[in-house]
Amino acid sequence: MSVFFVMSLLFGLTFGQTASLCAPAEYTIHVEKRECAYCLAINTTICAGFCMTRDSNGKKLLLKSALSQNVCTYKEMLYQTALIPGCPHHTIPYYSYPVAVSCKCGKCNTDYSDCVRERVRTNYCTKPQKLC
Repeated sequence: MSVFFVMSLLFGLTFGQTASLCAPAEYTIHVEKRECAYCLAINTTICAGFCMTRDSNGKKLLLKSALSQNVCTYKEMLYQTALIPGCPHHTIPYYSYPVAVSCKCGKCNTDYSDCVRERVRTNYCTKPQKLC
């Protein structure tokens, strides 16, 4: 093997361990309302990936705000609205959902992000499914 190849491989492995890999990723949301006949499967994008964080050994010496971990979160997003099929006239049949345009590593904002690492699996349909 050439020296250039070995050096490139070592650089790639080193850089790969320190770089953040936070980007929009495809995700399917399942939405249903009790009054409506169908469950809607919506394809969207969310922010997902790895962000470099550090656990400080001097936790007692630092301010609490300095200890927050970076997460993969929205840099830019927009909202789209879908129509849930099979809803009676007295029900609002619309559902708005976020679409990640770009992502960044930063502090988690609970106003628009789920900052919990483990979550209960509730993203499924109990009614017949329609794809949006």
